[in-house]
Amino acid sequence: MSVYLLIKFFHNLCFVYWLGGDLGTFYASRFVAREDLSPQARSTALTIMMGCDQGPRFCMPLILPLGLQLAFLTGQFSVPVWVVVAAWAICLGWFALVAVLHFSHGKGFIPVLTRLDFALRVVLIAGLLGVAAWALLSNAIFSSNWLAIKLAVFALLVFCGLMIRVRLKNFIVAWGTLLQKGADDHTNRTIRGSIAACRPFVYLIWVGLLVNAAYGLHLLN
Repeated sequence: MSVYLLIKFFHNLCFVYWLGGDLGTFYASRFVAREDLSPQARSTALTIMMGCDQGPRFCMPLILPLGLQLAFLTGQFSVPVWVVVAAWAICLGWFALVAVLHFSHGKGFIPVLTRLDFALRVVLIAGLLGVAAWALLSNAIFSSNWLAIKLAVFALLVFCGLMIRVRLKNFIVAWGTLLQKGADDHTNRTIRGSIAACRPFVYLIWVGLLVNAAYGLHLLN
């Protein structure tokens, strides 16, 4: 198997685990919000939901450099080699940050790393949108406009993920109340409302993934 086909395989695999994990997370969230279930059952549903969510969390930092590497190998990403190396270094660092946050629950440094992760995503969103806009306006960097569009869509997917995180802030507080004191009407409304507020961004992520997949499958080959 050539390097190109290997990179392409992992790039497609990231798409599968990202979309599949999102679907599992979405389905499990419905049981988390169900008021007729016991706190124990809802807690089990939350554990499943968070487990499914790790697929998208890990695939997001990997799918970007894999896609850029594919474009570079096919001559559609006209940049010096060091730019590709830098993209891999940044994204692997991002991946490592996500892994530490996942495997180090309860550690004292987690709040700092969480803020760092949020700030990094904001910088990436702005940077990727800027690069995509420049590529579209100047016809530089990428040989085809659809690659710049894919990059912009990816930046919007990261933005949707951040918005989901913001919308879940009230959920985290309400969930702690549920575990400590049990569920009441206010707690249930907050949990249900927080999850419902995330759904539009989940739908946008699905649409964005399908758009990028369509571009890659029908225009790259």
